[in-house]
Amino acid sequence: MSEAGDTILDRIGRFLAGRLQQETSGYEPYTPSDPETLRRILQPGDILLIEGNLRISATIKYLTQSTWSHSALYVGDALPEPEDGSERPRLIEVNLGQGCVAVPLSKYRTYNTRICRASGLSPEDRQHVVDFMLERLGLKYDLKNIFDMLRYFFPVPMPVRWRRRAIAFGSGDPTRAICSSLIAQAYEGIRYPILPEITRAPGRASAQSSYSRSEILHIRHHSLYTPRDFDLSPYFRIVKPTLEYGFDYRSVTWAQEEQAS
Repeated sequence: MSEAGDTILDRIGRFLAGRLQQETSGYEPYTPSDPETLRRILQPGDILLIEGNLRISATIKYLTQSTWSHSALYVGDALPEPEDGSERPRLIEVNLGQGCVAVPLSKYRTYNTRICRASGLSPEDRQHVVDFMLERLGLKYDLKNIFDMLRYFFPVPMPVRWRRRAIAFGSGDPTRAICSSLIAQAYEGIRYPILPEITRAPGRASAQSSYSRSEILHIRHHSLYTPRDFDLSPYFRIVKPTLEYGFDYRSVTWAQEEQAS
């Protein structure tokens, strides 16, 4: 392809990426995330799921039938403090148009989030997952993958069984825009399971419905995992910051009590 053709594709790609990264109006979180609380709770290797409010987020939520449209991996203090005195980046994520980048926890201060933690992870494997993501910082998203981006503009009604296939539509690297695929690859490297095995062995998790079994078979490869899969996985624990340091429901002050006093 000529240099001129590359330039045209690059321009189209930047335009499409910019449109997909536009925020939608009217988003308000139920429980905004406090960066300091998250920093105390999160452990390296934890996955932070985010309910995004970008245009691409709406399509991912529709296709996956989930609240969560984005994911990032927590790496703790693995990255150095910025020389300009700004907040230390502690999350690694993949963004459309940017690629693999490190961002501070405060980026998601105004979003609904969920912490997913791999159960029983050894220190060595935890470090392997973190190192995998650190080594991929700077990985670029190919803006010339026009078909990859176009599918996020058309959340047309379709049967549930086809929606994950719609995520796979495009080039040979179908989910570079979804960070969960890179995180799944990191966990794949330590042979850590995400979705249930298809088995009937006693005491082992299994998929019961034919639809679930076909979905799991379809997404064995890391490139087809979505943020929702970490939430549904029986091998990842959901960590809620408000409960980690003890919660006494009797200490809650209700609006009626405030008005009465």
